[in-house]
Amino acid sequence: MFDPVIAPSGTLLGLLQRGRGDGTLHALAAPRADALAALNHCVLHDPRQDWRVENRSLYYARLYLDLHGGLDEIEAHLFGAEDVFDTEDSRTGLALSVLGHLAAYGRRDALLLLRRYAATGANWAWALDELALRDDDAGLRTLAEPVLDRFPADAEGDAALAAAVRDAFEPRPWRLWAEDPRERVGARVRAAGERGSFDRWQRQLRPTGPRPGWSVQAVLDWAQQGLERGTELHGPAARCLKAVAGPEDRPAVVEAARSGPDGARCAALHYLAEARDPAVLDLIETASTDPSRIVADTAVSAFERMCGEAAVDRARGWVQRPDALGASAAAVLADRGTPQDAKLVLGALRRTVRSEGPDAAALYALVDGAGRLGIGCAAPVLRHVYRETSSSELRGRTARALAATDPMYATGFAVECLWDCEETTRELAAQHAETGDVRVAERLRRLAADPAEEAEVQTAVRNRIGPDLQV
Repeated sequence: MFDPVIAPSGTLLGLLQRGRGDGTLHALAAPRADALAALNHCVLHDPRQDWRVENRSLYYARLYLDLHGGLDEIEAHLFGAEDVFDTEDSRTGLALSVLGHLAAYGRRDALLLLRRYAATGANWAWALDELALRDDDAGLRTLAEPVLDRFPADAEGDAALAAAVRDAFEPRPWRLWAEDPRERVGARVRAAGERGSFDRWQRQLRPTGPRPGWSVQAVLDWAQQGLERGTELHGPAARCLKAVAGPEDRPAVVEAARSGPDGARCAALHYLAEARDPAVLDLIETASTDPSRIVADTAVSAFERMCGEAAVDRARGWVQRPDALGASAAAVLADRGTPQDAKLVLGALRRTVRSEGPDAAALYALVDGAGRLGIGCAAPVLRHVYRETSSSELRGRTARALAATDPMYATGFAVECLWDCEETTRELAAQHAETGDVRVAERLRRLAADPAEEAEVQTAVRNRIGPDLQV
């Protein structure tokens, strides 16, 4: 999936792309045609940095309901010619998820679109998963033949069908179809299910792939051979070393970490870091500047996973470094430092925003650290990250940090967060938002009554409604 183009945060489109609560509030106040145009753009051009950890579908579905939006543009997107050539899930996944939520809210047109797409579209499996959660048995049974017709009645088709049944995220449709009395439906699905189960059992019984010999040198050689084949095995190799290495093997492992070939060196660094070997911090410092990219990256990664006061103390000396090891040291202090490290974490937070912008990967740990350490003077830069980041996951973490550092959070961003696309952010807002604001009281009531809302959010809402708010 290509990187989405995100509009400025002060525009309606930019707010909706980010999934901010203010996006919904501005859309409801904007001319309806403008709001629907921006909403459709977001749904048809997924704006998320990482769809696996960021939510948008319920957020957009609720806005379609509030704006009484039609689904013509989604229909054109799903059934256009491009669906034949671009079969990536990222092209249609968000639109299908939005339709799923709309169907759950009772939109019959969304349900019918999902059925049509499951019968004829390239990303049919996603649509079928959405229907498995929302459609009735009769509706699902009508899809049995169109779906099965995708799999030719030959050895290759049967194998593909068995894989589809085995890997289905929602098994309900396949279970229904297995009960179908027709030979070409029920019998075929049952046979595919049995084959899928047998294939899984075979893989578990006879795992494939190379295995290292049970000696330190054999494990190091295995890690190096894997790298030469293009497979990084230093993580599994480090676990194998943990099982086979004894005190007498330490000199060989340390030497491998110092000057061994890249694969063996990475495995040794991982193993020594996990063992908290007294020599590993010096080895990591040396390896972090190695010309080999994989060695340098592995050294930094190994340090980030280290526990103990020695690693934290070394991080205090490395945090000013303008390289990856310095960024790793800042993350270690943010995660495991003490109040005496607040100034170092704040400095790293400011430098990262200034040099890398509000979407930098390093900000996740630093934002968490600012909240954990209660760094009050970090609030201005946290507010900037909250407004500008295009990642709703990072914005949610920033909101949590603001709740711990910004005395204005309850009357400021917490109100907006009640409409946020992330359920964890809405839950946080429900715990903190000042109920004197009339918008807060009404929003809490709506969240409490919404059957699509997450249970954790509704629990937080009801806890507020009890002592603070009379329904």
